[in-house]
Amino acid sequence: MKRIYVASSWRNEFQPQVVEMIKNIGLDVYDFRHPEGRSDGFHWDSISPRWLEWSVEEYRNALSHPIAEEGFRLDYEAMKACDACVLVLPCGRSAHTEAGWFAGKGLPVYVLSPVKQEPELMYKLFDGVFASIDELQKFLENS
Repeated sequence: MKRIYVASSWRNEFQPQVVEMIKNIGLDVYDFRHPEGRSDGFHWDSISPRWLEWSVEEYRNALSHPIAEEGFRLDYEAMKACDACVLVLPCGRSAHTEAGWFAGKGLPVYVLSPVKQEPELMYKLFDGVFASIDELQKFLENS
């Protein structure tokens, strides 16, 4: 592995620690919170402060907004440039879509579940489930 895509949520408190750990062991990592070294990644509220109230039609239209287009471009280009994914739980639909994309490409996906989560049978599609950042680090260092 040379470059790892970290898929997670803005609300996930572990995501920054995972990004730093991957950097510290000498691997390249994509951080959606700071894509291409930018100060901040994509947020729906950059399009509208009432984004949580959108109808399906408003949401569909927002997907074509230039801010959404740029956010998607940055993340998708990074996905194509990475050779593995770490899915950091808890997270939502976008992160799971990203992990599924990696699995569909035949690229490894590692799930980090540092807090108790509901079991998910379909994680058998992925290449490992880790209970702590330390456990994931040891695995990555030896891979």
